[in-house]
Amino acid sequence: MTDVHTASATHPVPGVLSRIFRTEQDGAPGDGHEQVVLCHDRGSGLKAIIAIHSTALGPALGGTRFFPYATEEEALEDALRLSRGMSYKNALAGLDLGGGKAVIIGDPAKDKSEAMLRAYGRFVESLHGRYVTACDVGTYVQDMDVVARETRFVTGRSPEQGGAGDSSILTAFGVFQGMRASAQARWGQPTLRGRRVGVAGVGKVGHYLVGHLVADGAHVVVTDVSEAAVNRVRAAHPDVEVVADTAALLAAALDVYAPCALGGALDDHTAGALGAAGTAVVCGAANNQLAHPGVEKDLADRGILYAPDYLVNSGGVIQVADEIQGFNFDRAKNKATKIFDTTLEIFTRATADGVPPAVAADRLAEKRMREISALRTILLPGARTS
Repeated sequence: MTDVHTASATHPVPGVLSRIFRTEQDGAPGDGHEQVVLCHDRGSGLKAIIAIHSTALGPALGGTRFFPYATEEEALEDALRLSRGMSYKNALAGLDLGGGKAVIIGDPAKDKSEAMLRAYGRFVESLHGRYVTACDVGTYVQDMDVVARETRFVTGRSPEQGGAGDSSILTAFGVFQGMRASAQARWGQPTLRGRRVGVAGVGKVGHYLVGHLVADGAHVVVTDVSEAAVNRVRAAHPDVEVVADTAALLAAALDVYAPCALGGALDDHTAGALGAAGTAVVCGAANNQLAHPGVEKDLADRGILYAPDYLVNSGGVIQVADEIQGFNFDRAKNKATKIFDTTLEIFTRATADGVPPAVAADRLAEKRMREISALRTILLPGARTS
């Protein structure tokens, strides 16, 4: 038996409705969400949450995170935070897509099964296109192939199934473009040649990013909790330096720090450590890097140029979004190349407005959402959107 409840309907989640419905007083798209769906399939053991933040620009696109959350409340908070971030990411990437995200509660190494993924696919299908899913932490191309057996509304499938394949490829490429733009803004040249770049996390995206940096002539320092991930990078790039942990990386006299693991990597302590070490640029692939509001200002006050995460890591969503119209890698890569120009534009706007780049990026994304939402109402299944 499967159950699906929408938090805005007759089955609210106690204590979170104010978080779901909260909006900004000035009309900007704030934390308020259009729809939150709680999914439970008893047969497979599926417990999942699908959060749709906004469909102002089109169907909500965002990945599925499979993670062993300590509590259901923690899972819900992650879904709300990540889905909001997808609205901003898709808007800034110039996509005609809104923001959504899903989380599956469990250990992907132990709990993932065909039955669970197919049950999840049925829940996605039940939304009739309001939400389009893809890969995220704990889910892979092969998983999306399974999900696609139950729903049309999935991207990031394997090339054998007509999909875009591993979105980490263009995610890393886009981060590299953002880093080149950061180098242009900081040092006057769009290259990392001769720069000391620290990469925290060399898994799905990080190891591709290391390849771009090495090819560009950077001196790369890495760390990862996974010995296997470090060994893979060492095998491909023997000259890469390895340090024991993130603390050692932060103290390693870096020119550029690239957080490429889970979110919340930039907090008060990290900002202080980067400032003390003389780091000039922060630009990485991790989502939601700012642990709390104000960190972006702390980085700016310390003279550290921060490239907003959802801007520079949007290459992956550009890749999977291209699959919706029939995937063409060259077309998607050309669009991801524009991350360089958008990053420079954000830095220019930030300087002109006297605000940190993260604020300038938010303003530009919100402007696009406001302008386009004036052409639409809430996206309804099967309804015309313009």
